[in-house]
Amino acid sequence: MKNKLKKLVNILLLVIITFLVLYFSLKDDFNNIVKEILNLNIIYLIIAILLVFISYLFKSLSLQKAIIKFNKEYTLKKSFRLVLITNFFNAVTPFATGGQPFQVYTLKKDGVSITNGTNIIIQNFIVYQIALVLLGIVAVTYNYIFNIFKEATILKELVTIGFIINTLVAIFLLLIAFAKKFSKFVVKYGIIILAKIKIVKNKEEKVKKWNNHINNFHSGAKILLSDKKTFIETIIYNFLSLLCLYLVPAVILYGMNNYNITTLESIVSSAYTMIMGAFVPIPGGTGGLEYGYTRFFGNFIKGPALNASMLIWRFITYYLGLIIGAIALNIKRK
Repeated sequence: MKNKLKKLVNILLLVIITFLVLYFSLKDDFNNIVKEILNLNIIYLIIAILLVFISYLFKSLSLQKAIIKFNKEYTLKKSFRLVLITNFFNAVTPFATGGQPFQVYTLKKDGVSITNGTNIIIQNFIVYQIALVLLGIVAVTYNYIFNIFKEATILKELVTIGFIINTLVAIFLLLIAFAKKFSKFVVKYGIIILAKIKIVKNKEEKVKKWNNHINNFHSGAKILLSDKKTFIETIIYNFLSLLCLYLVPAVILYGMNNYNITTLESIVSSAYTMIMGAFVPIPGGTGGLEYGYTRFFGNFIKGPALNASMLIWRFITYYLGLIIGAIALNIKRK
């Protein structure tokens, strides 16, 4: 009952913020924004949607690579459906935290134990984080050299901090893989310090819990790193998945006959927008992602085209996935 109430609150919050985003995006120049949306070339719209589905396909390939180590008969079709449904759960939970527990639950029903299912999710998270950092390095380096975000100075610095945090997470995961004892040492004394300043309660329980997390992460990472070929392949799949998503705004803008931004600038702007959105504690990063898009892409695109492209981009990359994920979930239930 408590979980259902929490889900309803999240969905209600999502609906309210979506309405507010639409209101503030359309209120100043409704007619021209709608005109820009209607003028979008349908071919470019189809290409943008295809890019999103190709992104899902690369995610599915990465996930399947991890699963078939424990279930040789797991098909790409099943993996693709699981990615679609995961998108729905990620879309309706803060920080996209709902998808991974559902994946473990679904894999259990497909004959993969909870321990192995957890290892699969950990492996997939590690390679995704590495791919995210690699693309982040490209984006931050490009902006550092060419300084393309002249009108979003403060946000740019915040995103750089976000990128550093993502990099530290990736390093921490790899550290667990290679230095489990050191990780446990750091966690133990970190919790002891937090307990002394009254931030953490039940010190022994927390240490035990985090040690279990570290053991699981270590096991998952060890399995992943033991197969170098799969490790590199899954990083490439995740890299290409992110790249497809980052190309969507450029395709939309070109479909609106707006060529004021290069493909590389669009990829960098998307990377900055997505890194910022990852730290918004609202389902789907709603509100934060839209604001980030207008601030970063606003360095190149002005007027109604900016808000029009943002609304189309947001629908294709977020709401469409949410809808299709909900349909896939109900089909799976039946």
